Amino acid sequence: MNSIITKEGYNFGFEESECSRCNGFCCRGESGYIWINFNEIEKLAEYLEISREELAIKYLKKVKHRYSIIEKQLGVDDYACIFFDETLNRCGIYEARPNQCKTFPFWQQFKNDKEGVSKECLAIR
Repeated sequence: MNSIITKEGYNFGFEESECSRCNGFCCRGESGYIWINFNEIEKLAEYLEISREELAIKYLKKVKHRYSIIEKQLGVDDYACIFFDETLNRCGIYEARPNQCKTFPFWQQFKNDKEGVSKECLAIR
């Protein structure tokens, strides 16, 4: 039996076992920001076995006072995180992914929007 992950205050659940069905919709779509903080930058650099400076030069962009992981364009209005593996349709840095990715789909913007989050994620229950 598959377990459904819930979070207090959200009117939906998330069935993690369904992730393999969607081709990485949560990592793809319109261009946006994949926020990463200093601690996450350190963890990711260590995971990739590169310096923070090399990580910043190759994979990050500065947006005002914050950093975001860069994207790659896969098609018209279809962008993905630079670390998205198109062959396997999954995150290539899953163990070191930023908190923004770890907390999906339980984002504040979806708190009272089951219909909206359901368009982003096939695992919503």
